[in-house]
Amino acid sequence: MGWESGGATRGWAPTPDMGAVSLLLCGLSIALPHFIRADECQDIHVENETPSANQPFAFNCTYPWLTPGKARVTWYKYPSKIPVSKNIQSRIYQDQNWILFLPLTQGDSGIYQCVINSTNTCHQTHVNITVLETRWCGTPGNSPMNVSGDNQQILHDGVDNSLVCYLTFPKSFHLDSFKWYKNCQEIKGERFIPWRNHLSVNNVSAEDRGHYICEARLTRTGRQYRVSHGITAHVKNVGCGTRIPKITYPINNTIEVQLGSTLIVNCNITDSRDNTNLRGWTVRGTWVNFDYNESQRIQEGNEIYVSSQEHMFYTVNVTILEVKREDYGHPFTCRAGVSAAYFILRPPVADFQAHLIGGLLAFVGVAVFVLCIYNTFRIDIVLCYRSAFHSTGTTEDGKLYDAYVLCPQPPRGRRSPDVDALVLKALPEVLESQCGYKLFILGRDEFPGQAVANVIDENIRLCRRLIIILVPESLDFDLLKNMSEEQIAVYNALIQDGMKIILIEVEKVKNYASMPESIQYIKQKHGSVQWSKDFTEELPCAKTKFWKKVRYRMPPKRFPPPPASC
Repeated sequence: MGWESGGATRGWAPTPDMGAVSLLLCGLSIALPHFIRADECQDIHVENETPSANQPFAFNCTYPWLTPGKARVTWYKYPSKIPVSKNIQSRIYQDQNWILFLPLTQGDSGIYQCVINSTNTCHQTHVNITVLETRWCGTPGNSPMNVSGDNQQILHDGVDNSLVCYLTFPKSFHLDSFKWYKNCQEIKGERFIPWRNHLSVNNVSAEDRGHYICEARLTRTGRQYRVSHGITAHVKNVGCGTRIPKITYPINNTIEVQLGSTLIVNCNITDSRDNTNLRGWTVRGTWVNFDYNESQRIQEGNEIYVSSQEHMFYTVNVTILEVKREDYGHPFTCRAGVSAAYFILRPPVADFQAHLIGGLLAFVGVAVFVLCIYNTFRIDIVLCYRSAFHSTGTTEDGKLYDAYVLCPQPPRGRRSPDVDALVLKALPEVLESQCGYKLFILGRDEFPGQAVANVIDENIRLCRRLIIILVPESLDFDLLKNMSEEQIAVYNALIQDGMKIILIEVEKVKNYASMPESIQYIKQKHGSVQWSKDFTEELPCAKTKFWKKVRYRMPPKRFPPPPASC
């Protein structure tokens, strides 16, 4: 029945050549300083191991308080000062903190030294390996099967217990295809349930004592080995010092986890050394490894243990590769003998504060964005709205004109051609002809023979806006000080009617300090528009930037679209 190790498991070593000799000498020169330091290291303790010949074997030199992330672990064959090879093609090599024999031979017996160097400390431990010539079932010869005395486990009479196949190898190795045997016969029957490295024994009786063997397939980087583990099972009464296992985690708690994510949960168990309880995970009343044997979406990990004088500390995890909606609300139960504890999955609770802050930030961001867009395209938006929704009819406010055009006269009584072109040609062409506004321009719209003061006073009251044309000559005399037209118009606009005023600069005014306080006030409150003089080259168009600014300041009014030529 016994399986032999595959061809790769037999003892072998590469034939040395000049390159290998050079590599060996180089390794010796590098390792010698570390070993010299190792002579000064503090001894931890000595381990004794009795593995079987022709079997893969691994030993982990890990001590959590001595092997943090920055610690350096080096293995030696004592008393040699040459480190064990780290070449995975070697039969004996070091893999991180592990020393591996693939497989063991009789000549591997001896003491192996593990040196742990950290920043300021050095510790060492020795492992005394005695390779036994174990006789497995099917081995030629008349000797019966023998099992090491260290592999003894207890089953308790009359209860459900389990045997554990303790095979420890690095995570890079994969163990599967477990088989269980008793007295060289493969175990079958309703009372025995083999699953992974456990053999569940229901309703233990005295006939269950005896020699057991678990065998598994060990795989690493395409190379396969057969590994066996012998167990001597003893049957004792339940009352013989048995204690109930204690599960320290989970604690019947809930765990928040996102849908579709991966989750790993450890079950931590404290048990008596004599107890051999069945330990594992169940969901919906069935063992995880049975229920999800095909899909492998939920898997139970290998059991890890640490021993003390009185207790055993076990850890066995469950891995949910992809959390599905069906997993929410159902208990995942860790069982150890008669003890059980569970956890329940639930979707994460919405973080109201985070959502509120996120919503406020989004709202502020949108508001700032909209405000920036509005400030950039404010004039176009307002004009488009007016064109679409405002009435084309006359506003019932008692006003006859949309704007009074005020153009101060220079002392010599003659305006520049540019000002005349703006007042008498451009403004009427755009605001009246293209936009449908009605303007009052002194010198064009009054009746002959009327007193200027009366014309201004009467007509300024009939206008909705006051357009003031600022010309360069305005800086050379006291504007509004000696001219009745300007004084009356501005007085009525600012004091009596509260009329909105539009300042149009024929040329850029760099300094308003020389202007009257009333003009300074208008500039500060309403701003100004600088004329672009677009009429000098072609027919002025209401769609240009300058005229949009003027139209924006004019009363809301719907008008036909400007000609397509614009």
